[in-house]
Amino acid sequence: MTRPATPAIAVDAIIEMADRPGRPIVLIERRNPPHGWAIPGGFVDVGETLEAAVMREAKEETSLDVTLKCLLGIYSDPARDPRGHTVTPVYIAEAHGEPRAADDAASLELFDPHNCPALAFDHDVIISDYIEYRERGRLTPLRF
Repeated sequence: MTRPATPAIAVDAIIEMADRPGRPIVLIERRNPPHGWAIPGGFVDVGETLEAAVMREAKEETSLDVTLKCLLGIYSDPARDPRGHTVTPVYIAEAHGEPRAADDAASLELFDPHNCPALAFDHDVIISDYIEYRERGRLTPLRF
């Protein structure tokens, strides 16, 4: 049987710095196109669980060991990634320590979620959903 063509699967992590006042989040400045600020993440390897992939990607890009808290939502708009149709579950994670940019991250900074720079992909929508969850406990809305 021919294998169907499907979207790529990625994972992203909103990393809250639990040892900092206000629990700022980590954003990376992407080294590779599309350039810009983004939530840490990347593609899932064959044979890897989503959870293992997001912890690996967080470590590769931020040098942080993260603890996953929950799944914020799944983002699947075919136009969300200019490289092609990519589906990503986004996890909320927490970490302690000193983040350092590595791998695909040219740099990184900590941000109050209300004061993020312009973001790549659909990460502005994801951050908006995260703020709703963090402040009001509202689940990520379904988008049809």
